[in-house]
Amino acid sequence: MLQAICQKKERLIVGLMSGSSADGIDVALVRVSGFGKSTTIHTIAYDTLCFSSKIRELILKCSHPDTGRVNDICRLNSLLGELFAQAVVHIAKKARSELSQIDLIGSHGQTIHHLPSTEKISGVEVTSTLQIGEPSIIAERTGITTIADFRPRDMAAGGQGAPLVSYVDYLLFSHPEKSRVALNMGGIANITVLPAGSSENEVFAMDTGPGNILLDQLIYTITGGKNRYDLDGQRASQGKVNQRILERLLEHPFLRKPPPKSTGREDFGEVYLHWVIEMGKGTEWDDLITTLAEFTVRTIVNSLEMFVFPYHQIDELIVSGGGLRNFYIWHRLEESLPQQRMLTSDDFSIPSDAKEAIAFAILANETLMGQKGNLPRATGARHSVILGKIIPGRSV
Repeated sequence: MLQAICQKKERLIVGLMSGSSADGIDVALVRVSGFGKSTTIHTIAYDTLCFSSKIRELILKCSHPDTGRVNDICRLNSLLGELFAQAVVHIAKKARSELSQIDLIGSHGQTIHHLPSTEKISGVEVTSTLQIGEPSIIAERTGITTIADFRPRDMAAGGQGAPLVSYVDYLLFSHPEKSRVALNMGGIANITVLPAGSSENEVFAMDTGPGNILLDQLIYTITGGKNRYDLDGQRASQGKVNQRILERLLEHPFLRKPPPKSTGREDFGEVYLHWVIEMGKGTEWDDLITTLAEFTVRTIVNSLEMFVFPYHQIDELIVSGGGLRNFYIWHRLEESLPQQRMLTSDDFSIPSDAKEAIAFAILANETLMGQKGNLPRATGARHSVILGKIIPGRSV
């Protein structure tokens, strides 16, 4: 019974995440005790299972309004459910654990489309988001109770549905005396602002713009799919910033929009990258790579300078996500933010490559325990809500 899981002193939970770069499934097995501010975690094992080129291209095809077909999306939902279930089996074997020992799965799924701006249809105001990777399949294949589809409830309460990791940042990184910003650089970069001694009502957050999404897609394009990212930022470190292109990129209206705000492939996907490539005709590829890396840095720094530093003196920046491995971006952030101490989530025993997967394990634990999992100042929701939908496992 779910009640029996709730009553356990410790729970083994798997977190699953596939981000906007659509490069693979991040999976983490964590031991969780408590809930809310009493939450403590220990990461047992984590891994990234890369998608094949065929599956990645299908995800990107289904994510684009001009190429997404209902039959492809329908089948991809089931296919990803199967792959997420396989990821759970994989991480259990890696950790030498039996599936029967795992209490819960928290799955973010794969975002296909995210439309947080209100549109009126037949007189009804609508916001919407779609994450696929059928949780019923995950629960059936593993036998484990699965919690998924976290974003829609926040949006139903008037929020953006993102960033949801901010609640987890509050649980893990808030400090009574130090003001911190948690920066996650996945496909999209986001920040959580944690003023010293803040309550959850004082924490705020926002997406800042592209993290790795444009860089990864450009590398994938120019190498014909041979490479999926700029290893260690080597190519970005070799090129030069094209100031003309950078200034055009920085004119994107999302960047000056005040928080709360969220974005995704709809703003910074393949269509946008195609425009960048057309604008950069005649530019060396390495220079265009460097320019996009600098664009990521500038959008993060500008967001801090416009929306954070005027109101809070920040002591530490805690960085996680795949962008952390791009040394060009890391060094440029250090140069641009000399007043802030740069740390990684690894310094807090949260593996940076697994942070988002861990976050959805924690959010699943909050839902199981009947706890609200969003921060209204982060997402713009009218009030806090319990997130996700629960699919009982076979043993429940």
